[in-house]
Amino acid sequence: MASKSAVFVLLMVVVAVAAPIAVAQLGTVGRLLDRIRIQGTVFCSINATGSTASPVFPNARVQLRCGIGDVVSRATTNRLGLFLMQFIPRQTLSSILAECNLFVITPLARCNATLPGVGVLRSPLQFIGNTTVGLINNINIVPGGFVLVNVTV
Repeated sequence: MASKSAVFVLLMVVVAVAAPIAVAQLGTVGRLLDRIRIQGTVFCSINATGSTASPVFPNARVQLRCGIGDVVSRATTNRLGLFLMQFIPRQTLSSILAECNLFVITPLARCNATLPGVGVLRSPLQFIGNTTVGLINNINIVPGGFVLVNVTV
C-alpha cells in the first residue's frame, strides 16, 4: 500500500513541476488557474519613462482597455505611484498584448499643474514571464511606456 502512495505522490510532483514549465514556454493563457497580473508605476510626465527627475503620480486611476474600448480591469495608484491589476483572462495572451492598452484617465494636471489638462497617458503591454504561486500561474505583464495621447476615454 505504501508503494502506491509513493508512486501517486511522485506523479503529482512531476505534474506540478511540468505544467508551469509547459505554459511558460507556450506563453499562452487558457488553464483554469491562469491569472493575468499587470503592475507598474505611473509618473507625472508626458513621456513617463520612469526617470528619477519625474515624480510619481499618486491616486491616478488606471484602466486596462481592450478592443473597441472595453474596460477589462481597473486600479488606482498608491502614494508611490504603483498599481496592480489581477484578473482571470478571457482571451489569449497574444490577443491581450495586441489588443489591449493601459490608460491613465486622471488628468495629468492633477499631478502637476504645469502639465496638459487635456489628453490621457496610454501604454502598450509587455509580457515579462510567468510565476507560479501554489496552483496559480501568474502571467506577468508591465506597461511598455506611458505617453500622452489626445483622446477622450
